[in-house]
Amino acid sequence: MIVVTGAAGFIASNMVDKLNAENFNDIVVVDKFDNPAKNKNLEGCKYKEKVDRNEFFDWLDANYEEVEFIFHMGARTDTAEFDRELLWQLNTDYTKEIWKRCVDYQIPLVYASSAATYGLGEHGYVDDESQIHKLKPLNPYGESKNEFDKWALAQEKKPFFWVGLKFFNVYGPKENHKGRMASVVWHAYNQIKETGEMKLFRSHNPDYKDGEQKRDFVYVKDVCDVMYWLMHHRKDSGIYNMGSGQARTFLDLVKAVFRSMDKPEKISFIDTPEDIRDKYQYFTEADMTRLIRIKRKHGFTLLEKGIDIGIKTNQ
Repeated sequence: MIVVTGAAGFIASNMVDKLNAENFNDIVVVDKFDNPAKNKNLEGCKYKEKVDRNEFFDWLDANYEEVEFIFHMGARTDTAEFDRELLWQLNTDYTKEIWKRCVDYQIPLVYASSAATYGLGEHGYVDDESQIHKLKPLNPYGESKNEFDKWALAQEKKPFFWVGLKFFNVYGPKENHKGRMASVVWHAYNQIKETGEMKLFRSHNPDYKDGEQKRDFVYVKDVCDVMYWLMHHRKDSGIYNMGSGQARTFLDLVKAVFRSMDKPEKISFIDTPEDIRDKYQYFTEADMTRLIRIKRKHGFTLLEKGIDIGIKTNQ
């Protein structure tokens, strides 16, 4: 039996699809299940049982002997959320309780960390565990994720296999429910569909031209492929970057969306809001050296191809 938390969400519901595609149907999906738009992500998926997140620990205490793996993707992911108590409760403390049970019950664990832990990237984007205590996230969400990473590394008792994945800018199907927090690909597609044009933030950094701010965009199916591989690998525990390893410009992304939609390019620029201007990231790129070292068969979907697949399949 495989447990997937946050199962109605973006990455987790794609992971359920991946497991189903590999003939794993003995799955327990965990979430709050109070969002109809999110719940649509599980339509057509095969799973054994649904468990409310508030009842999950009691369920796990009663059924741990049947559980062979946990993918903990559940979290409050709003980077504009400033209720630290809520974020610590849902992201940090909840994950600690899962960790402790994985130790006691000898269950392997893959959990969602975030590239938001890197802040402005003052220390680079290298997943060096000895540097994690130096990171300065830009918001309480990133802090809540980094606090758990630091806590996990400090524990004497760890699950026999565990991995934290620092997700970079993940995009792909099943993110319609995310609204403001959805990927730039999703926003570009919808803005172009509605208005025929795309507005990007103007650069306020002399080192970058307008639209040439860069991010590491990674296709959700690639993320799920890595997680599925980790489920079978079960060694080399630790915290790893999960990106494509290649920074691409916003112009690259938007032009690819226009091409896939077969629409003429119409791109304009607006000022970055002053309240976020001093914290705006101009460059992110996952150093994937450590993951590539353990995962020899390695390759990620080119941004243009991932966008084309999503749009052509109406996702």
